[in-house]
Amino acid sequence: MQKVLYIQSAGENSAHSLRPKAPSRRERSMVPNPRLPRWMKITTRFGPNYSRVKQILKSNGLHSVCEEAACPNIRECWDEGTATFMILGKHCTRSCNFCDVISAKPIGLDLEEPARLAKVVAELKLKQVVITSVTRDDLKDGGASIFAETIRLLREQDKEVKVEFLVPDFAGKTENMKIILDSGVDVLAHNVETVSRLQKRVRGAAKLDRSLEMLHYASSYRPRPVIKTGMMIGLGETVDEIIELMHQIYASGTDILTIGQYLRPSSEHLPVERFYHPDEFKELAKIGHKIGLGHVEAGPLVRSSYKAFNQSKDLLEKV
Repeated sequence: MQKVLYIQSAGENSAHSLRPKAPSRRERSMVPNPRLPRWMKITTRFGPNYSRVKQILKSNGLHSVCEEAACPNIRECWDEGTATFMILGKHCTRSCNFCDVISAKPIGLDLEEPARLAKVVAELKLKQVVITSVTRDDLKDGGASIFAETIRLLREQDKEVKVEFLVPDFAGKTENMKIILDSGVDVLAHNVETVSRLQKRVRGAAKLDRSLEMLHYASSYRPRPVIKTGMMIGLGETVDEIIELMHQIYASGTDILTIGQYLRPSSEHLPVERFYHPDEFKELAKIGHKIGLGHVEAGPLVRSSYKAFNQSKDLLEKV
């Protein structure tokens, strides 16, 4: 196991306490960023497709989680001509302490967004599409109808296109999740993000029990898509807590689990408590397979939407 890089002074704001609270922004800003280990360093690459994808998204008024969440894989994915689209605007009604997406009161609802997204997918000639969103607690259906309209338009222009939705928890309202499931989505993803003890510290208003219940609802629904979730490590959890969460995820009926290293977007976000070695990720993947999960994608730079259809390919072929 690797050495813990940062342990805050004992107390309720320590990630290692029994009920850890999030430190204030001032306290977070006082924690320096540690040097990245060699396996976390990314070679900068801006190929011709990077600029093309960036311009297409900008000219059509679309957002990508690649940019908004400061994904470390953005250069690789965009250079391959792929992007994970983020709908429902760029302002989130929640304020999670790990996330770089802007937290603010959203302004209205863009009903033309699904048509513009379908147009861009056609322009990029994509056969596989990953779509996520900010959380919109201000909307009665949480934005589920916009997801449904988006996939309807995508299938209207290409009935064979494969679609993955990475959705919020819809405040636990299964009627909104039902709209998503009835849309005919191929892969339904909702991330639990972290272990039970750290939920309030990391996710704020989100709750692990609620997330697991939504995953279980989706896995029990018919017709059933492939069900997926993701978590970050390096926030102060123990290995035993990670394994316990894996068992909970398996019990929810989830097929795919992604595990990646938490990286601090800025000094206003939670500090990294430790970096896990690639061999430790491999060991966690083995444990997940032994538990019974259909696929476990684990590695330092793994993200939920990174090469998403490589993760679900075998499971989709069985459907």
